[in-house]
Amino acid sequence: MSEQSERDAAADDTDRIGAAVVTITSTLSLEDDVAGDAVVAAFEDAGHGITTRELIERNYDNVQAKVSRLIDRGDVDIVVTTGGTGVEPSDATLEAVGPLIDKDLPAFVDLFHALAYDEIGISVVSSRALGGIADGVPVFCLPNDRATVRIACEEIIVPEAPRLATLADDETDEE
Repeated sequence: MSEQSERDAAADDTDRIGAAVVTITSTLSLEDDVAGDAVVAAFEDAGHGITTRELIERNYDNVQAKVSRLIDRGDVDIVVTTGGTGVEPSDATLEAVGPLIDKDLPAFVDLFHALAYDEIGISVVSSRALGGIADGVPVFCLPNDRATVRIACEEIIVPEAPRLATLADDETDEE
């Protein structure tokens, strides 16, 4: 049995989290959203729930407002976005979400790029991502690429999601 399978088998209902999945695009529909499908599959395969799945227009104000509303919801334990993270002038997801982040997770970005390089090679140079905690909720912004989203979710985000959500939750702080 793999380490991940053992973790999944040992998980109980207290480890089940609710994920909000948001695809940021100007061209896709939910039916064409393979990156969003990969996020949903990774969470559901691990026994977690999808609280909401949305597709929104790619612009700074729209992205910031949507993520801000999601982190304020009581039923959202983690937010994962795909899209709008590239280097094109209209890509502003990281710039929109960045100001909402209270604590960065720089190791996520480092690990993501290392694993993504093995999958997509040198094109990882233009593959931007973000991980952090916003108002007690883990938030991850990923490219709109099925392969890199699958890697990020299956190898990093989903295995760490219950622990991150617990650690980041303001209500459990004893300090």
